[in-house]
Amino acid sequence: MARRPFVPWPDKRLRTAVPPLSEETAETRAIWDDMADTMYAMPGVGLAAVQIGVMQRLAVVDASDTRDGLIRLANPEILHASARMRSHEEASPNLPGVSAVIERPRAVTVRFLNAGGEMEEREFVGLWATSVQHQIDHLDGMIYADRLKPMKRRLLLARAEKLRRRG
Repeated sequence: MARRPFVPWPDKRLRTAVPPLSEETAETRAIWDDMADTMYAMPGVGLAAVQIGVMQRLAVVDASDTRDGLIRLANPEILHASARMRSHEEASPNLPGVSAVIERPRAVTVRFLNAGGEMEEREFVGLWATSVQHQIDHLDGMIYADRLKPMKRRLLLARAEKLRRRG
């Protein structure tokens, strides 16, 4: 297991939708392990494979207080989203130094291939739901800034670019 470097914005991979994974393999499990190490080191509550340059439809999430609730997801898809919304400040290691308050459904039901190679449906609520939705956005070629109004998005990306140039 190892920590992996993040793909920096505006790398085109962050704008690429990742196709579904055909099966869960030993390689998949090794990537999930690296993703978990990378996520915990951030520290963060989720990570999509594309964020570390792996073009596979994989994500990890752990929004538990004790950091022992890791969930590994392959091919996650939202089946149902609540009408009740929740605002949360989101950030990404691919856009270091900036963040924005994003409004998303408070709860989602997600179907995914789990670490045991079985299809699973699970409801996520609160920060768990926010993180799962954030990771699915990454797998669909979106970043959280895409959920902002155009002017706010331009300002956030300009600020991120300024920080990136400063190094």
